Amino acid sequence: MKILVLNCGSSSLKYQFIDMDTEEVVAKGLCERIGIEGSRLVHKVPGKPDYEENTPMPDHQKAVELVMAALTDAEHGVISDVKEIAAVGHRVLHGGATYSDSIIVDEDVKRVIRECFDLGPLHNPANLMGIEACEAAMPGTPNVAVWDTGFGMAMDPKAYMYAIPYEYYEKYQIRRYGFHGTSHKFVSGETIRFGNLPEGHRKVIVCHLGNGASISASINGKCVDTSMGLTPLEGLIMGTRSGDVDPAVVQFIANHENLTVDEVLNILNKKSGVLGISGVSSDFRDLDAAEEQGNERAKLANEAFRYRVVKYIGAYVAAMDGVDAIAFTAGVGENNGEARKLICDSLSYLGIKIDDEANKTRGKNMLISTPDSKVKVFVIPTNEELSIARDTLALVQ
Repeated sequence: MKILVLNCGSSSLKYQFIDMDTEEVVAKGLCERIGIEGSRLVHKVPGKPDYEENTPMPDHQKAVELVMAALTDAEHGVISDVKEIAAVGHRVLHGGATYSDSIIVDEDVKRVIRECFDLGPLHNPANLMGIEACEAAMPGTPNVAVWDTGFGMAMDPKAYMYAIPYEYYEKYQIRRYGFHGTSHKFVSGETIRFGNLPEGHRKVIVCHLGNGASISASINGKCVDTSMGLTPLEGLIMGTRSGDVDPAVVQFIANHENLTVDEVLNILNKKSGVLGISGVSSDFRDLDAAEEQGNERAKLANEAFRYRVVKYIGAYVAAMDGVDAIAFTAGVGENNGEARKLICDSLSYLGIKIDDEANKTRGKNMLISTPDSKVKVFVIPTNEELSIARDTLALVQ
């Protein structure tokens, strides 16, 4: 059975076409600059030259049509007819408090996605456009919504409730949801599998570290806590997001800079994080290069980022009354051995010891702690698309 996985952003559409009999990616690609001048499709098939098409894409429906055409093309396609696509799995940011488990899309699911536009203004509208574009292009083919908040919905109320008047939770569903859910679900499960963690020793902390960054704590694959909140703004310092700040900072900046609340939140989302501290870049590779050249603010940004990671790990060890394994994933987590080493060196009280040779690993499953380390530490590359495809398969088989 072959499943198409779509991840629609406001002006982009990433896709993977996966043969679920082998879980191999038979094609993947990206439509970018949707609705903007200069739209293009890049389509990749293993063993074939990359195919690129520069053509206007006024909306996501046109982008989906181009993806279908690329998949079925005689020269660079991989199927002869779109009917070979058994189902489409969609990454959908927010299902509010209504949906947490992956579900076949119907009118009620679409209604909830619409109702959550204000909770996910950049993603939910695009996610719905992707779904409706697939409905138009492939009538009758099942579409499955896989919620990015799904993993965090397993948290207990003591972990997800904000200490604000309860009526706001009842009226507006204001609570902590958590994001990067498909990544945390996949990596926590893969850590248990790859690490052969036995029953009773499956307390796992996943560090999803990249331009967007979050940490989760789980027991037996069930989320106990996660660092992002009502929106992805809460938690760790990120590429452009501030992470945790005193809420009064919003009022203070608004009053002193004559800005609206929306304008300040835009600053906290898009102009803060390591970019805001360093003034250099939101890309950690650029920060590392600047730090090597003696840039003190770049050094400070890196140190502040790692400090916040260490602090959250410590909090989650306390919340779970221990930890059996820590897994690093995403761009920084999978590829930056120095950052992993510095973070783990600050956790020596846990009895963590890193194998420096193993820690040179980039982008593949690897145990990077020593045999006598009291906590196992892993690099586990995330695979959100495969996680979405597995959930989709389970629902349509």
